[in-house]
Amino acid sequence: MDQRTELSEFLRTRRARLQPEDVGLPRHGGRRRVPGLRREELAQLAGVSVAYYVRLEQGHGENVSTAVLDAISGALRLNSAERAHLNHLVKPKAKRSRGAGRPQRVRPALQQLLDAMEGIPAYVAGRRLDVIGWNRMACALLGDYAAMPPERRNIARQVFLDPESRDLFVDWDSKAADIVAFLRMDAGCHPDDPQLASLIGELSVKSEEFRQLWAAHDVQDKGFGVKRLHHPVVGPLTLSYETLRLPADPDQQLIVYNAEPGSASAESLRLLGSWAAEGPADRAPVSEDTAERQDAGG
Repeated sequence: MDQRTELSEFLRTRRARLQPEDVGLPRHGGRRRVPGLRREELAQLAGVSVAYYVRLEQGHGENVSTAVLDAISGALRLNSAERAHLNHLVKPKAKRSRGAGRPQRVRPALQQLLDAMEGIPAYVAGRRLDVIGWNRMACALLGDYAAMPPERRNIARQVFLDPESRDLFVDWDSKAADIVAFLRMDAGCHPDDPQLASLIGELSVKSEEFRQLWAAHDVQDKGFGVKRLHHPVVGPLTLSYETLRLPADPDQQLIVYNAEPGSASAESLRLLGSWAAEGPADRAPVSEDTAERQDAGG
């Protein structure tokens, strides 16, 4: 990925989403040739010359000061993830992706912690959203990572290339947008990662939705929230999730799902744990009575 092109497109798309009235400027003239703020309006807001901003939007970020970047970020109303992404694009670190091709490993003690979290789906995501560690409940809820070849253990591939993901994630569109925004963030931090470039290329070729979302240049870090799922065994689930970045390796994140105590989803998660604890030959579908109760309870 060309860093200058990425910088140019990111600034252009952020400028396009703002209107003069959004930032307290009068709207001059009639119909605009391009959506959003004009370059001269953005330069006025940031307190820089038009020529300076035009050069930056053309991808020339050399020698831009932190103060100027902060002023432009404020004028564009960037959030914290977008500000960090802009800084990565303007000031890429040399050799940032050194070792990117090395296999990612989960520390044995961390895997023991995952295994001890009985009844709670949890997994570790590494670079490029590769799933590099998981427990039994994560496999039961999201997919059997242990049975997948290593190159397929990737959340983005699951979401965009596995048809079952569209049934599993009730708000699939939101999930897909989050995935692409995180990959954009990763690409800004690691512009020279060949495996990431290969993943983006594969998804762009195979998924029209991915291509459209990638072109939007949205960025987002993983955080916390609520996901609604419809599991093929236990039915509807509403689960909260938390993302914990590991201090020993910032490229690894622990993602944990949980249900509100006493809720129908908590009972469904308990049933899923019982189902997962059985061997494949011993597993049976959830009873019709249980399924009816789940449908009624959400």
